[in-house]
Amino acid sequence: MNPEATNLLFLILEWMAALFIFAIGLGVLTIIILYIVDKTQTQKTILHNYPVIGRFRYLFEHLGEFFRQYFFAMDREELPFNRAERSWVYRAAKNLDNTTAFGSTYDLYSAGSILFVNCPFPTLQEDAVPTSSCTIGPHCEKPYTTDSIFNISGMSYGAISKPAVLALSNGARMAGCWMNTGEGGLSPYHLEGGADLVFQIGTAKYGVRDTHANLSDDKLREIAAHPQVKMIEIKLSQGAKPGKGGLLPGEKITEEISKIRGIPPGHDSVSPNRHPDINSVEDLLDMIERIRKVTGLPCGFKTVVGAYGWLENTFDAALQRGIESAPDFITIDSADGGTGAAPQSLMDYVGLPIRESLPLVVDMLTQRGLKERVKVIASGKMINPGGVAWALCMGADFVVSARGFMFAIGCIQALQCNKNTCPTGITTHNKKLQQGLNPKLKAVRAANYVKNMNYGVGLIAHSCGVKEPRQLRRYHARRVTYTGQSIPLNELYPDASDENSANRAA
Repeated sequence: MNPEATNLLFLILEWMAALFIFAIGLGVLTIIILYIVDKTQTQKTILHNYPVIGRFRYLFEHLGEFFRQYFFAMDREELPFNRAERSWVYRAAKNLDNTTAFGSTYDLYSAGSILFVNCPFPTLQEDAVPTSSCTIGPHCEKPYTTDSIFNISGMSYGAISKPAVLALSNGARMAGCWMNTGEGGLSPYHLEGGADLVFQIGTAKYGVRDTHANLSDDKLREIAAHPQVKMIEIKLSQGAKPGKGGLLPGEKITEEISKIRGIPPGHDSVSPNRHPDINSVEDLLDMIERIRKVTGLPCGFKTVVGAYGWLENTFDAALQRGIESAPDFITIDSADGGTGAAPQSLMDYVGLPIRESLPLVVDMLTQRGLKERVKVIASGKMINPGGVAWALCMGADFVVSARGFMFAIGCIQALQCNKNTCPTGITTHNKKLQQGLNPKLKAVRAANYVKNMNYGVGLIAHSCGVKEPRQLRRYHARRVTYTGQSIPLNELYPDASDENSANRAA
């Protein structure tokens, strides 16, 4: 080796040694500073008693949820959605093969498991018929007729991003289903997709409020003037946070969102915990009638069921007024519904789950002869065909999902919805994080999800011996009890409309 090369090599080694020593020194200095900071602070006991190394506790606590999701949790263990449920949606959205091998990981013996009753002579493919259409609001000036059984639940522009709204609205148009705007008002991106829309009126009345935050008839007419808006939904409560209004952090209130909602930018958007102008069932019926007359559109309400005497009073009052005054539809949300931000005490403990509330409301309507008049929309963790088919068996006319469609366009259940840091760009307004969400591609995936959902529900219906999903009844499914034995749903929830027809499943 020549002298020049040797000198260069030694020079490089000297620099590497100097950098190594500098790095060690910097590391030691950092540890000393952190030690002093941790030892002198008094807010965190762990850090005070175990300076520096105590910080690993908080790091591991944060990383734990990600390691559990990818390495340690079994396919059916996680909440709110397990890996098996998410994987079905991902494959359906990508239009991939959704068959499995060797056996099911679904627990057929656990109490609460739903089993569908297959028929000895299932429906042949050539005998199957398209899903029948259903009309909502027959007494309205502009009733809404659709054959879509699976639709997009309310997600506001603000709670989800611009590319997410574009992906979902375009996907809904491609799939022929409707999309609920959520309580944040009607954005240009809802309209741009060209899908049928359900406009939701939240407790703050964003998008249809006057300068005093009261409901404005003029604003209602502006909304109804859009031919894509097919129905109006009054949001009374939401499954994840019954008794509390919507919450959108100020960091997600951009200039555009503030304009659409009619609120200042940069400030937390906190809706009242109920509509100040709806104080009774009579007020609710008056509000429904007002909106229906002003817009000409079907009008109903969304609620999570807890106390239910008021529902009976609502239906009785509607009958006294005349059947045309009844709500055109009711959206029943489940206590295990989702949201971007909610107090854990409400999310964990308040409200009835959909498995209890759906049959309760359907039976109230049936007993009063209102089931055909008032359409029932079920909402809450039904993201796979089994859940949708169960809801149809129990008497739902439609099923809506929000989180299922979030999975379809890329959600990984990172649990960052209440922050502006969603890694998939769905619930953030950070432009850098939104760059990976391609609305055109994700619209196709949303449409694929609907197509494969309808196909999956159809498979279950045909196996049960009916020609199309809307013909599913309670006697077509059973629920496993705590003894490990199953019981027909029509025995668990007797329905007069079934007329003891369990034998039809034989």
